[in-house]
Amino acid sequence: MKLSARPYPPITMMEVGGKPFEPAPDVAAWVEATFLDDASPVANPDHAHLANAHIGFLWTAIENNSKGRRVIGQCETGSPQGAMGKWSRARAVQQIEEWFGSVPDFIITLDAAYCAQCGDAEFMALVEHELYHAAQDVDAFGAPKFSKSTGEPVFVIRGHDVEQFVGVVRRYGADASGVREMVDAANRPPEIARARIEHACGTCQLRVA
Repeated sequence: MKLSARPYPPITMMEVGGKPFEPAPDVAAWVEATFLDDASPVANPDHAHLANAHIGFLWTAIENNSKGRRVIGQCETGSPQGAMGKWSRARAVQQIEEWFGSVPDFIITLDAAYCAQCGDAEFMALVEHELYHAAQDVDAFGAPKFSKSTGEPVFVIRGHDVEQFVGVVRRYGADASGVREMVDAANRPPEIARARIEHACGTCQLRVA
């Protein structure tokens, strides 16, 4: 089975007067066929929980930088987040519904300029990296969480922890996840001595608790 041809952002987005955001239903269809369909040669069972999720994809022509690094992808929950007034929230919801027909479980935004020129492997790695952020919540026993009122999965954003990178590193290598230095360090003998310090870290303790 051949892979579906990868989608590209509209050329008009890079032109003067182009729209800063464009919904990308072709990316959603490509993700379904490439990563979620069991018949695909690169299907990833790590994303099985997203089979019934509504994920809205957006191209953006707006350059975004954070802490000195270019942001080329972002995964967020579909509902507007943060402190917003009633009108601001209603306006944001209206825009989202106009883009996607309803408020999706997740919105994944992709840098159009980067995606227009990157290679296929880089594009796949970027999209999968963002998909790894789209998680199903778990209950106190670690079982997948479902809404008591609707029975639908409860979705959350998964943070940038080591577990989140394992799938991307396994499929695309350490450079795809920006953890090359960590992997190289792990492959070298320790400079001082072997030690386990995960429970001395406050962040790790929050995850273990």
